[in-house]
Amino acid sequence: MKNIRKQNRKRQPAQDISGWPRDIGTPRITHINDGELDFYRRRAMYSSVVLVFFFIILITRLWYLQIQQGQEYSKLAKNNRVRHLEIAAPRGNILDRKGREIVTNRPSFNVVWVRERNRVDDTLLKKIAAILDIEISELLARTRKMVGTPGHIPIRLAEELSWDQVAYIENNRMELPGIKIEVIPQRVYHYGNLASHIIGYLGEISPKELSSPAFADYKAGDMIGKMGLEKLREKDLRGEKGRHYMEVNALGFEQRNLKGLEPLPGNDVQLTIDVDLQRAAEELMMKDDKSGAVVAIEVNTGRLLMLASSPVLELDKFLGGISIKDWQEMLANPHHPLINKIVQGQYPPASTYKIVTAIAALGEGVITPDSSIYCPGHYRFGNRTYRCWKKAGHGAVNLKRALAESCDVYFYQVGQRLGVNRIASYATRLGLGKKTGVEIEHEKSGLIPTSDWKMKRYKKPWQEGETLSIAIGQGFNLVTPLQLALMTATVANGGTLYQPGMIETVRDPDGHVIEQFQPTVLDRFDDQGSNLQIIKEGLIEAVNGRHGTARRTRLENITVAGKTGTAQVVRLKQYKHLKEEEIPYKYRDHAWFTCFAPAERPEIAVTVLVEHGLHGGSAAAPIAKAVLEKYFGRRTITPEKTSSTVLFGTEFANTDRSSEPTQ
Repeated sequence: MKNIRKQNRKRQPAQDISGWPRDIGTPRITHINDGELDFYRRRAMYSSVVLVFFFIILITRLWYLQIQQGQEYSKLAKNNRVRHLEIAAPRGNILDRKGREIVTNRPSFNVVWVRERNRVDDTLLKKIAAILDIEISELLARTRKMVGTPGHIPIRLAEELSWDQVAYIENNRMELPGIKIEVIPQRVYHYGNLASHIIGYLGEISPKELSSPAFADYKAGDMIGKMGLEKLREKDLRGEKGRHYMEVNALGFEQRNLKGLEPLPGNDVQLTIDVDLQRAAEELMMKDDKSGAVVAIEVNTGRLLMLASSPVLELDKFLGGISIKDWQEMLANPHHPLINKIVQGQYPPASTYKIVTAIAALGEGVITPDSSIYCPGHYRFGNRTYRCWKKAGHGAVNLKRALAESCDVYFYQVGQRLGVNRIASYATRLGLGKKTGVEIEHEKSGLIPTSDWKMKRYKKPWQEGETLSIAIGQGFNLVTPLQLALMTATVANGGTLYQPGMIETVRDPDGHVIEQFQPTVLDRFDDQGSNLQIIKEGLIEAVNGRHGTARRTRLENITVAGKTGTAQVVRLKQYKHLKEEEIPYKYRDHAWFTCFAPAERPEIAVTVLVEHGLHGGSAAAPIAKAVLEKYFGRRTITPEKTSSTVLFGTEFANTDRSSEPTQ
């Protein structure tokens, strides 16, 4: 075996490989291709450029995100960690001219459901419904309204909880997961529905309003002014919301409270309106269920002292949204409480318009104060007979007596001499037939007709007989109670037409005045001073004279000047044989009375309109008298009394009256 192994380990003899081919299996470049080499070089270069380009983009983007926008993304990251809830700001207070609070705020306790970590089941719904004494369907409706909103925004389930309800929920919070008590400011109307058409009310912002750029800073669930000053002065009254900050985890759950911002209250708005006058007028209108308007204005500034529209709005029905039933009842009410009759009610001015006709006649020189016209109780013009309200006639009358006793025949003939266009020009300058610019919604302009207006409106020429109706305030004439009050104030102060205003001051939460009432003159009758004095004498006689139509407004110590009016609603022959109280309500005439006092040094003008009140002297004048008595209070004067027949500007100087009402 050993020999065999040795033989096998013997080296084999070397083979001759001289004839074999060399470098078998090894690639060898036998020829250099310059074109192919350039192709590879270009491809390498392009690849390098692309890589460099992408690296530049990457570095630029990193620089932009981390350096240029670093603070912004840091802020966003912080916002993911810190969440905030807005806190409603107390709205500004609304005060009367003497600083008495009309509308303020009080805390309102609402129940809300925080959804982020809680689920509402049937058992919880039943518990909440039982506590709040409401239907489960109402809770579900409120929940569905907030579908799509972030889970950390609470859903308000009910407002205005009682103390018992608040105490029960707080004591049983462990059994009511996610249910919390929310405290927000709620409006308080200290005088109930006083001046409700002027003050207005609040309501939850609607989706349509949220889509408007004007409400860009508002969110769903916010309360905003829906009507009146609450709406018109929204920016002043709203205030600035506060913020409650809280730290949350990655799942959005609240971890701890952080420092927040307190809300800033809204500005206080002080009105020129006097609560005492407002209450006196509204109570008198409501006493006999009257419908209409009462306006009082400071004649020498244009300040509105009282604005009453009857019936008043029941503000409680509008809080939180008015029900369909209540809305239908208001629409069906024959007294139309939804209409603000101060600026939206348009009525024929009736005999109060004779003031305009008289001023125009004196100004145009078609009559003098002593011009006498005979009144037999009717006036024949063309093929028609125009009758005076006094069937037996007034006999021979001059301007002063015509105003005092409201003679229709006198003004028929004066109007015929003037023509409709000249009457209209004076009426417009006195503030009729156009908007006054007062800060009240949906103001109507009324109508003072001209010949051009009729041609444009009806495509028919003006008839002279129509001028006779216009001259006594009938026909196409339409005015608002506020317009008539402005006209009366203009006559009272000697010919200055002021723009009416009712905002005395606006003050910020620190008490600084940021807006102050300033009288604004719209027009002046500089050349009508003596003519206006003659008109005043006739109006004084209308109240204080033996045969005056406004004798019921006479005051013991204050000289009142005024004019009554009875506006025909519709001419119906079938009701002529009936007694006035038997005529259907909607066909009865409207009652007007407008006046100012003291006649010698006017301070206040009052205009009263009673819808379907039949006669100004009996329906409207007593209301104006009560307002004047409330305004003047116990003002003292010298015991000497002035005769009602003495002309304006002579014996009145002997009285001793203050220029301001008793406070």
